[in-house]
Formats: sequence, C-alpha cells, structure tokens
Amino acid sequence: MSQLKAVQEKLRLVRILRLLKKNYTYEELSKITGLPITVLNRYVRGKVLPSTERTRELLGLLAPYINIEEEVRKRIKFDEHGLFDNMPVISDTALMTLIAEEVAGKFADKNVDKVLTAATDGIPIGVHVAKELGVDLVYAKKKKEVGVKKFYEVSYIPSALGSVTTLYLPQWALKRGENVLIVDDVIRSGETQKALLDMCRQAGAKPVGMFFLVSVGDVIDRIKHEYSIPVDSLIRLE
Repeated sequence: MSQLKAVQEKLRLVRILRLLKKNYTYEELSKITGLPITVLNRYVRGKVLPSTERTRELLGLLAPYINIEEEVRKRIKFDEHGLFDNMPVISDTALMTLIAEEVAGKFADKNVDKVLTAATDGIPIGVHVAKELGVDLVYAKKKKEVGVKKFYEVSYIPSALGSVTTLYLPQWALKRGENVLIVDDVIRSGETQKALLDMCRQAGAKPVGMFFLVSVGDVIDRIKHEYSIPVDSLIRLE
C-alpha cells in the first residue's frame, strides 16, 4: 500500500469515528472497538492517527455500524406540508466526505475532468465530490458575473414557478471533449439538471454521469432513458 493510500484510510477512519460519535457515546465505542476512551478521543479530535494495521482492524470492526443511506434519511426533516430540509445532511462535513468517497468510487472509471452543478444548493456536494475525484468544480448561476465576457446560457421554465429561469456558465469553465459529472443535492422534476446537460452540449463536453443526494419519484429513471447515461441517487423519496 502506498503512503498516500495509507493516510487516506486513516483519515477515513477518523471521519467514521466522528460520524459514529454523534450516535454513540465514547463508552459504547470503546466496547465496540476494544480501545480505551482516551485513545478514541485522540483519534476523533485528530490529535493522533492510528497505525496502518490498527486502521484496517478498526475499519472492519466499525463497518457494520455505518449505513450512509440511513444516516442521510435520519437527518432529512419534513414539515407539515411534506417539504423537506436537507441542511442537516449537507452541513455534516464528515458525512458528506464519506458520501463523496462512494460517488468517486462509482464514477472512477469515467475519467471525469469536471464536476458541474447549479448554484447554490448543489455546491456543497459538488465541492466534496470534485475534491475526491481530484478535479475542478464549476457551477452555473442565475446571474451573469461582472468581468466575464462569454457565457453558455440555457433558459427553461420550471414547472413549480411558471416563469423563465436562465442559467449562466462562463465559457472558460467547460472545454470541448471534457468528461463531465453532474451532481446536485436534490432532483425533483429534472428541469435544472437537463439545463446543465444542455450546457455540456453547447460546450462540446461529454456528460458521463449524474449523481444526486436525494431524488423524488421516478425522475432519474426518466433521465436515464432519455439521455442514456449513468444516473444515481443516494436515496429516493416517493
């Protein structure tokens, strides 16, 4: 194992421990791992890192206690109208990093050059995924930035609003032939995400996949069928 891979595994263990610490006490984690509370505390706080051998052992011991999909479901809050707030998910950096690791693994063979999303809600997941893949994140906005001369722009009518929305992306952000992974926090109708696909077409870039934290209904099935690209979400709400 390379030194880089060994360090990445150690950091993954720290993130898992930090995530578990929100649901388990140090006493409970000590029983699970067989480690003293003081040692676990140092790991969680990042004061020390475990050895490579201990890291592998702990990752194996803790694997049954980590269910990322369930962690996301627990954090999504619904109001009386059935609308939901995913801020508890995207604000949890340890959880988001673990999600990004899974996404990067799913699309590792796609040779992604850029991660593309729409401002502002898609930016947190976009940053984490782009970091894991080691590529740049670019994002479309609803306003033109001063100082940028040329944009890709796509207009569409969101069914929930009934008015024209236009997304703008600086032309330097996407280049012809680049492989693009589109990500977002939530997909409902798919209209915004189709606009991002249209931007890729304008740029001559190639969309190689789409990923969403939450999808609603059968929208990702429809996009898969229409565009013939891999589309996935962590959880689906009916």
